[in-house]
Amino acid sequence: MSKAAPVLHSLQDLKTLQRELQLQRRLAEELAARAAAAARLAEHEQRIFERSVGPVTRLKDTQRVLLLATPPEPEPRQRELDEQRALAQALSDDFDVDSLLETDETLSFRRPEVSPEVVRKLRRGHWALQGQIDLHGLRRDQAREALGQFIHDSSRRGLRCVRVVHGKGNGSPGREPVLKARVRRWLVQKNEVLAFVQARASDGGSGALMVLL
Repeated sequence: MSKAAPVLHSLQDLKTLQRELQLQRRLAEELAARAAAAARLAEHEQRIFERSVGPVTRLKDTQRVLLLATPPEPEPRQRELDEQRALAQALSDDFDVDSLLETDETLSFRRPEVSPEVVRKLRRGHWALQGQIDLHGLRRDQAREALGQFIHDSSRRGLRCVRVVHGKGNGSPGREPVLKARVRRWLVQKNEVLAFVQARASDGGSGALMVLL
């Protein structure tokens, strides 16, 4: 239903209507001017971006979803190499270990702060075996590095009792164990080692040591 035109009763009514129409026209012109200014500003900013990045070619829509793969965690390779070198250099073959060994039938070892009862418990198998390393077939330098790394890793993992198998020397020239004395010498130099004893017959006998960390 259309709006009825206003009824003009006098010249004054006509003037009032003209003023209202002029006001509406000015408002419409002002709104149009603002819209035109905003459009010019947007076009100007777009041209600035185009001049900055240069010509742009739109990629074809392949209808594929690109999944971003999770990058792998960085590997501290240099730190690991440094630790391995430090371990290899820290264990000396010339270390005098004889004065530190208990002169019992198995030449056991314990730190001064460790009581003899701890050694007896270790010999009886009081602590459950939590890890082991077998040095059979390794050359001296390889065995030294492997043992140092094993003790270091076992301590970091919180292991308490581990076994080190050095062999009985049955296959060595003169049937003398090559690594037996060296392993004792290396273990004494590791601060993580609190004590060690020769393993029981069921755990390797004279070819292995039970080590308390």
